[in-house]
Amino acid sequence: MKRNHTMMQFFEWNVEPDGTHWNRLKELAPELKRKGIDSVWIPPVTKGQSGEDQGYGVYDLYDLGEFDQKGTVRTKYGTKQELLDAIAACQESGMDVYVDVVMNHRGGADDTELFQVIEVEQDDRTEEISNPFEIEGYTKFTFPNRKDEYSTFNWGFEHFNGIDYDAMTDKTGIFRIVGEGKKWNDHVDDEFGNYDYLMFANIDFNHPDVQEEMIQWGNWLADTLQCNGYRLDAIKHIDYHFIKSFVDNVRQERGEEFYVLGEFWVPELEACQTFLENVDFKLNLFDVPLHYKLHEASKAGADFDLTTIFDDTLVNVNPEHAVTFVDNHDTQPNEALESWVEDWFKQSAYALILLRQDGHPCIFYGDYFGIGGEEPIKGKQTAMDPLLYARYHKAYGEQEDYFDDPHLIGWVRLGLEEIETSGCAVLISNQDEGEKRMFVGEARAGEVWVDLTGTRDDHIIIEEDGFATFFVNGGSVSVWAHSEQAEE
Repeated sequence: MKRNHTMMQFFEWNVEPDGTHWNRLKELAPELKRKGIDSVWIPPVTKGQSGEDQGYGVYDLYDLGEFDQKGTVRTKYGTKQELLDAIAACQESGMDVYVDVVMNHRGGADDTELFQVIEVEQDDRTEEISNPFEIEGYTKFTFPNRKDEYSTFNWGFEHFNGIDYDAMTDKTGIFRIVGEGKKWNDHVDDEFGNYDYLMFANIDFNHPDVQEEMIQWGNWLADTLQCNGYRLDAIKHIDYHFIKSFVDNVRQERGEEFYVLGEFWVPELEACQTFLENVDFKLNLFDVPLHYKLHEASKAGADFDLTTIFDDTLVNVNPEHAVTFVDNHDTQPNEALESWVEDWFKQSAYALILLRQDGHPCIFYGDYFGIGGEEPIKGKQTAMDPLLYARYHKAYGEQEDYFDDPHLIGWVRLGLEEIETSGCAVLISNQDEGEKRMFVGEARAGEVWVDLTGTRDDHIIIEEDGFATFFVNGGSVSVWAHSEQAEE
């Protein structure tokens, strides 16, 4: 019997930039697997603009912490060898490793170049607000300290289509690079008219040499690391035809089981569905609409109707392609997409993604281990471990929902015969203490069920007809399941 799969995002934005993160993963790998983690999504492994770069300010895609570039050999997270050792430790423990891949842009150029641009409107990148003029831009990447190891490809302005800084005049703006066939990429998100440009020097996926180089790199990286999959960053800014081609090529090299999930950060369900259709459902997407529902529920408290929590979410309409999550490195406090799910609702939110039959849940390092920085947040390991236990041991079988009260929802997993003592009953309240009578199966008659979260200490005996009345505290979650110890 295949057990439920759980992913962990193994980083948060403020992980200490001391080069020890890969070693931390290596040491924790066996424990994570014991706790019920089956795969880890790790941060970008490539050299950024400094030793403190989180990895999203990409400098050299072929430097995995091996060359003395940007003032450091290691990346923020460690050296190449430490990375390889961490991946091996995860896989030896029985966990897959998914690598964060950043392909949209490059930063920290080795030199400037002179070239023609047209300035465009910030809020509508299709609207030109200047005639062509010359600027000095940071677009020349030669990677002198790598000395052509692994790749001889050097980047120049012809490989980009946009930039946001003119070194000649010290002016910032959004400048579209001019040249034969140069334009913003089509088939990207239509916010701001065309949302191809995000930051730094924007890679031009219309350029055939760029397409060839990036696909070659994607194959090289997967082969070098022997990883199990990719998380693709910022894909709403990249032509979806290239995304589809990239995924096809890496799977041709690594096998169809190579896992790919994408960050398509759009809250509207329809846009997510359209993107999946455009890439022929070749990858999974983070359920951004569900994240915002969880955030809204945590902010609104008792004013939120819990029966609507899954309305207009990806997991509700396309569960097999939905990666459900509560928070991540971008939504944590003080970051780019801050939309933090408040503490009082955090455990309930995780129950909603971990204990139901649909979706592929991903738990956040910052929620589990805590967040560093100037305003640290403590981890919630003690609140999350019982949910991980319940997901691995209890949350199986047919699901029956009791979404009949805006302040008190519940559901039951009836369990499977082949997983002994599986089955559970979950209640969530966003207002007062409550109770709900739910059916867990006539075969359960006489069993004693307890709250795995430890929030309540009741011992509930399942009645002859398979029903029982289950309880939950106000603004809380309880996960009821069979306890053999309680019967002794």
